[in-house]
Amino acid sequence: MARKIRAGAFLSLDGVMQAPGGPTEDPTDGFAEGGWVFKLWDEGIEPTLGTLFSGEYDLLLGRRTYDIFAAYWPYAEGDNKPMSEAFDRAAKYVLTRGNQPLEWQNSHRLGSIDDVAKLKTGDGPDLVIQGSSTIYPGLLAAGLIDTLTLMTFPVTLGTGKRLLGDGTPVGRMEMTDHTVTAKGTFIATYKPGGALPPYPEEAPIPATSEREAARQARMKEGNW
Repeated sequence: MARKIRAGAFLSLDGVMQAPGGPTEDPTDGFAEGGWVFKLWDEGIEPTLGTLFSGEYDLLLGRRTYDIFAAYWPYAEGDNKPMSEAFDRAAKYVLTRGNQPLEWQNSHRLGSIDDVAKLKTGDGPDLVIQGSSTIYPGLLAAGLIDTLTLMTFPVTLGTGKRLLGDGTPVGRMEMTDHTVTAKGTFIATYKPGGALPPYPEEAPIPATSEREAARQARMKEGNW
């Protein structure tokens, strides 16, 4: 049976996913709100995380998220020790164009989206994505993500890396499950829903007034 790719991400209401885990996790571009998930920790997301990381799985990561994980999880102790051991056991597939060493045990380099597609058709457990904002557009465009679970916290962060950036394809997503925690975190799981339909015939007819024609002209000129 072919593997599935299951993705999970923490988001703010304005779509930021940068550095949810700690103040020093990713301060690039001056991001000052690192650790925002733990500032707002919501026990209501724990069942979702438990499902995402249950059973056997491998990890599919972007290079920067891999670096963050590799510098933390192999050394985690206490309550985090079970997750540390699970991540050590799992194969870590890193989608990267670079050739930097991947020194964490069971780590493997993938040089392209095509490599991910080949990996997915092989035998093995499902692949789980956590973080790794840069790899989503390409994976969605190739139709490789099976489920996407978003945990959207009731907070705005203003600036920071977004989940779906340049290269994200046009397409529908079908919600397969959703819940709202007591603290207001919205948890929704989606699967790809096919192409965006054409503009319906019964929808409002675009304006044809002289003012609309002038507005259209300004847009074409770039001064609207």
